[in-house]
Amino acid sequence: MYRYLTLLRFTEKGLKTVKRSTARAAAFRAAAAKAGVKVDAQYWTAGAYDGVVILSSKSEDRIFQCLAALAAAGNVRTETLRAMDGKEFKSIAK
Repeated sequence: MYRYLTLLRFTEKGLKTVKRSTARAAAFRAAAAKAGVKVDAQYWTAGAYDGVVILSSKSEDRIFQCLAALAAAGNVRTETLRAMDGKEFKSIAK
């Protein structure tokens, strides 16, 4: 299972319609599920980033397709990190 943590920053467009952010998030969750990607967590944050989404799937391609569609909508800019649990990291660190 692949897991990615994506940091989000609102674009100017996203800030103008920030009141619709939760509705857009629900639509993203639905589209991701349809594509075979699970939204493990989604939070709005205060600080350098406006939000974070944690995604998992058996397919990295599907995760990147979802993130590309999210970015293409123009409401957020993304910064994505590959996330590993302890077992996965231990296997890599051998």
